[in-house]
Amino acid sequence: MLIHRYDSPDRFVTGTVGPPGDRTFFLQAREGARLTSVALEKQQVAVLAERLGELLARIEAPDTLNRIVVAVPDADVQDAAEVGDTAPLDQPIEEEFRVGTMTLAWDEEVHAVVVEAFAATESEDDETSEALVVTITATMAQEFASRARVVIGAGRATCPFCSHPIDPEGHLCPRANGFKRLNRG
Repeated sequence: MLIHRYDSPDRFVTGTVGPPGDRTFFLQAREGARLTSVALEKQQVAVLAERLGELLARIEAPDTLNRIVVAVPDADVQDAAEVGDTAPLDQPIEEEFRVGTMTLAWDEEVHAVVVEAFAATESEDDETSEALVVTITATMAQEFASRARVVIGAGRATCPFCSHPIDPEGHLCPRANGFKRLNRG
């Protein structure tokens, strides 16, 4: 198995490539000149951010600086203020693999969060051929979670009636029996 290991990364972030509605989500770790980018689904990023918030809320790490923010539905403004790293993904963005499963743990010995992302496999019998393993401080985990929520929220607006995403070309709302509402103004 090929393991892309980062024990003390300079940067660990999520970001996207492409326009809203057609974005590809990435996890990216960088340490010095070494860079690893792995693709994953928007929902996987959302779950990782949520679980990081839950994990940080349960631990008592000295470097969290009492800045732990638990994921809440309308946290965009709060999260935007806490995102330290707002830079785009590092170039070149070369997908090493697409993430299938992830694990998250607190390493008590080094007082750090360990994120593992394993390559998706074709069937249950296949063994994972690649993995990304990143060990980050609690502060870096908090910043990752805050940035992830901002990145997720930067997609398409949602319909207030059906909660489906609204495409740039319009939206046929099922709650309006397939009719598009016209703005009269």
